[in-house]
Amino acid sequence: MSLLTAHKILIASAIALFVLYAGWEIDNYTANDDIWALPRAAASAVAAIGFAVYLRSVWDRGAL
Repeated sequence: MSLLTAHKILIASAIALFVLYAGWEIDNYTANDDIWALPRAAASAVAAIGFAVYLRSVWDRGAL
């Protein structure tokens, strides 16, 4: 496995974790009416989108 492949796997894992965390915070908001859960969910979603854009650029770059 090359270093680039390991990097892609780690970034994809981070995206999945950010999406799961956003869902968890949305559930926290609906169950407990925690108003601060919405900004945390939004920040997590923005981070997931940012990492997805980064992964796309790394994926298009291919082997260095």
